[in-house]
Amino acid sequence: MRPFDGRRVLLVVSGGIAAYKSAFLSRRLIQAGASVDVILTEAAQRFVGAETFEGITGRQVHTKLWQTAMAHLDLGKSADVIVVAPATADLISSMAVGGAKDLASATLLAAEAPVIVCPAMNTRMWKHPATQANICSLLKFGYDIVGPAEGPLAEGESGVGRLVEPEEIMASIGKALESHSRFEGLKVVVTAGPTRSSLDPVRFLSNRSSGRMGYSLARASWRRGGSVTLITGPAMPTSTFGLSVIEVETAQEMQEALKAELAEADVLIMTAAVADFEVVRMPDAKIKKEGSEGLTLSLHPGPDLLLETKSLREKNGIFTLGFALETEDAIENGRDKMERKGMQLVAVNVANEPGAGFEVETNRISLVHSSGKVEELPLATKEELADQLLDHIESAMDE
Repeated sequence: MRPFDGRRVLLVVSGGIAAYKSAFLSRRLIQAGASVDVILTEAAQRFVGAETFEGITGRQVHTKLWQTAMAHLDLGKSADVIVVAPATADLISSMAVGGAKDLASATLLAAEAPVIVCPAMNTRMWKHPATQANICSLLKFGYDIVGPAEGPLAEGESGVGRLVEPEEIMASIGKALESHSRFEGLKVVVTAGPTRSSLDPVRFLSNRSSGRMGYSLARASWRRGGSVTLITGPAMPTSTFGLSVIEVETAQEMQEALKAELAEADVLIMTAAVADFEVVRMPDAKIKKEGSEGLTLSLHPGPDLLLETKSLREKNGIFTLGFALETEDAIENGRDKMERKGMQLVAVNVANEPGAGFEVETNRISLVHSSGKVEELPLATKEELADQLLDHIESAMDE
């Protein structure tokens, strides 16, 4: 999986109760296609054994400075990225002053690869001026600091100091591994999920959109260097790390948020399944089942977000990718939608095709270009398709 395939990650695990999360992280990296080498400090081995990581990675785990000649040089030299998770106050202190007392600190001192530091410690230790000064030193070295998170701590306290979850660390690793991208420095707006239109105070009209395609596109855009705003209806992704998230419910709320964010946007990716119809007159009270035989609802079209932002997008030169979920004449309907609503690319999928559309992990897309060209993107996971679509956006923007 991009950008992990064939890449080498060096995972440095220092002593802390959160070390168990690093085992999950190493497994996720392997599943994504990376090769993982692990350094365990002496303190880390009190919490998790070398055999655990060797079983997950299929590679020897390194624990001692003199275990293998020149390991402190070779491990860092072969790594595409180094991740320190968890990073204790002690190891952070050693890194800040250029210590080389053990394999972990010596390897970090000699390495030239990008370094991601994920702190984990008691709140008071994290807030101590010495720790904060050490973190400032690491930032000056160009290290990326991820976390810590706030929440319950191992000793029964609560506060800032938790190791961030593996998915957030994975996102940061992916960004560090990503090659130069056309998205660097651009503001990207992504809409995702469904919207709701109220029938009465307790019921609503909506659709089956899970938001997965939009969330995958938002995360991939951030990984490529974009400043990403995700405007999402009532369906939230598992991780919003790195994203600026605006939660909305109705089409009108999404429209207001969209117009505000487009004022400075460079790219719009419109995947939201906006409700097409709204009730003409919503009752003040719940509609009772009793006596409602033959109930008739009067509907009118809801706002068309792409059409109503067309002039703004054209004025500001915003590159737009839209989606068209169709049940018949998919390509022609998609092409018509692109021309009427001022888009450069339209991703067309068929609602009744197995494995595509709503509520599934995969999708199959016919990508329609403004030139008239149609490219078929075969069935794949929505994460994989997100990167394929961003590749096409980059190419179209360069053209």
